[in-house]
Amino acid sequence: MQIQLENKPYSSVDADALVVCVFDQENKFEGALGEINKGMKGRLDSLTATGELTGKSLETVLVHFPEGLSTGRLLLIGAGKREKFATGDLRKIAGTALRYLKGRGMKNFVFLAPENDRGPAAAQAVTEGLIVADFESDKYRTEKKPKPREIRSVSLAGFEAGLGADLTAAIEQGRAIAESQNFARDLINEPSNKLTPRMLAAKAEAMAREVGLGIEILDERKIAELKMGALLGVAQGSVEPPRVIVVRYEPLHPRAGGPVLGLVGKAVTFDTGGISIKPANNMEAMKYDMGGGATMLAAMRALAFLKPSVSVIAVIPATENMPGGRAQKPGDVQVAMSGKTIEVINTDAEGRMILADGVTYARKLGATHLIDAATLTGAIGVALANVHVGAFGTPREYLDQFLESARSAGEKMWPMPMDEEYEEMIKSNIADIRNTGSGKGGGASTGAWFIKVFAEDTPWIHLDIASTCWSDEGRLWLAKGPTGVAIRSIIDFALKL
Repeated sequence: MQIQLENKPYSSVDADALVVCVFDQENKFEGALGEINKGMKGRLDSLTATGELTGKSLETVLVHFPEGLSTGRLLLIGAGKREKFATGDLRKIAGTALRYLKGRGMKNFVFLAPENDRGPAAAQAVTEGLIVADFESDKYRTEKKPKPREIRSVSLAGFEAGLGADLTAAIEQGRAIAESQNFARDLINEPSNKLTPRMLAAKAEAMAREVGLGIEILDERKIAELKMGALLGVAQGSVEPPRVIVVRYEPLHPRAGGPVLGLVGKAVTFDTGGISIKPANNMEAMKYDMGGGATMLAAMRALAFLKPSVSVIAVIPATENMPGGRAQKPGDVQVAMSGKTIEVINTDAEGRMILADGVTYARKLGATHLIDAATLTGAIGVALANVHVGAFGTPREYLDQFLESARSAGEKMWPMPMDEEYEEMIKSNIADIRNTGSGKGGGASTGAWFIKVFAEDTPWIHLDIASTCWSDEGRLWLAKGPTGVAIRSIIDFALKL
């Protein structure tokens, strides 16, 4: 899909549709909307009077053959209340426009920037919204529609004319981020027979070589040499061998003694729960238990284009969790790479075990700051539903810095407690720690504390994306399925570190 700046007046651009934002509870149309309403001889006033056009958030009103415009249709999209509007809202507005018009067979359209938001940040947000909205999750359907519906081009109109170079750069940055987000979504959407640990490693290697990142794949022999006992304990129940994917980005002029950001992502390509087997209902969704790994691979892909001044290392431990004859059992004790011993209480608490070795290895490779992402606990969904990502971290100043990036990126994240009482809950009677909490409740916090044990004093953030990585219901601006959550926030953080 082509996305380009349009310098001609919006009214004279020949396209299938013109998209314009309308704010809530505004009885008088001004600016571009005033001009459009005048050219249409007050038709917008009539739509407002009948209650068809209110400007409520993401409301859509399609007007055919609008007078005074070269486009065949005018799509009005509600932007909500003006005082609550933020630049990030343009992602949802642009995405809603694309999915609405795509579903009606349009091939191209013009997006008119709102008068109060016509700079580079707005152009980037619109670009991200368009590309993310264009993703579909039906790649394995053999019965395709006779005429595939696709938006071929979008023109961005109304942006500040004197910022041409900055606007073009913003569009390209938005494209790099959004296409990387879709890269992750495509991986997460893959069925587990099409994405084993070895297949995931191969896709990661192809991506890294394409964008110029360093890549190393550790096989089961190397993993054993490094004594990654926590990862091997999870992997031993499957006939599919594990892999550890290491991706590196180095700036052109690295700063001596500067920070090294370590990104660690959980990649359980299918999670049955192991011997502590999950219920059959919805187990097919466990193909997306590698969402944390996909998140970090996508972040690295984007950073290769955006070129931050900080060194970044991604470590993605990949395995299946299966109940084979060699599978670990409740009560087993595994020795992690760090030397700490882990009592396995529940084999379905496997993600934190592979992250333990991933975090240790990232620190060994020189990471001075850590972020891990994982579909870790069902408990985070109980606490936050599918609205917020659960964000844990120490020290608190480091977490606050990341949460500011999340706000800038327009992603909802909520700081979660890391009190020492949760650490007490993972102490074992026969080993250093146990892989589930000893008390009732607090499962997301005890899971985070388990990983924190291996991060030690390194500044560390844990993102529990279990309830936000996947959406069973499509949204106006997003296809149902994988969401690509947290990628924008991680990128923003890396660029600012």
